[in-house]
Amino acid sequence: MVRVLVRSARRRRVQRWGFQALCALTVLVLAPVAVIRVQSDPRVRTVADAPAEPVVVVFGAGLDGGRPSPYLAHRLDAGLTLYRAGRVRAFLVTGDNSRTDYDEPDAMRTYLVQHGVPAARIVADYAGFDTWDSCARAHRIFGVTRAVLVNTEYAIRRSVSLCETAGIDAYGIGVPEPHDLTWDYGAVREIASADKAVLIDELFDPDPHLLGPKVTTLAALGAR
Repeated sequence: MVRVLVRSARRRRVQRWGFQALCALTVLVLAPVAVIRVQSDPRVRTVADAPAEPVVVVFGAGLDGGRPSPYLAHRLDAGLTLYRAGRVRAFLVTGDNSRTDYDEPDAMRTYLVQHGVPAARIVADYAGFDTWDSCARAHRIFGVTRAVLVNTEYAIRRSVSLCETAGIDAYGIGVPEPHDLTWDYGAVREIASADKAVLIDELFDPDPHLLGPKVTTLAALGAR
């Protein structure tokens, strides 16, 4: 009987420790999401009330047959609305071109030109491999100091927070999308991305994967 009681007590302790560990892990995983929200909420706007800034930074979101995916097209459309309203003077399109057969920035540029933006008003960053690289390079390579950022709604706060850390006075527009399986996957993945943003990018301010010479095109356009 005593042995049974001892085993039962040990089992309860193990269960209690397991529950406490799970709670601690949950807090650790979700805390960065809360930090980013507190940091960036005052800077999130809509297309209708976005401030006038020199440049709009549009983050890549995948291609479909070499053309912008629906998510990316919607981001570009938001940037187009700002441009046509005279609230931005130029575009910085930033995305992945790590393979010869995959070129987000040129697909984004082509889309914008087809919708009436002069090619001279579009600057491409071909090494925006993730959000931190895009923000750090926007400031360090392209000289951006003020910008409106366009990303999907669940990712825009992280974009604002990272670009602020990189040295950009940034406002963000979160583009709404249908809450389908793609959105659900992206929203769940965003938790891990937020953890990386707070615990690595903002804490250690690492160099982007690629640097290179400074590009002064935006400065020449008066859009930094």
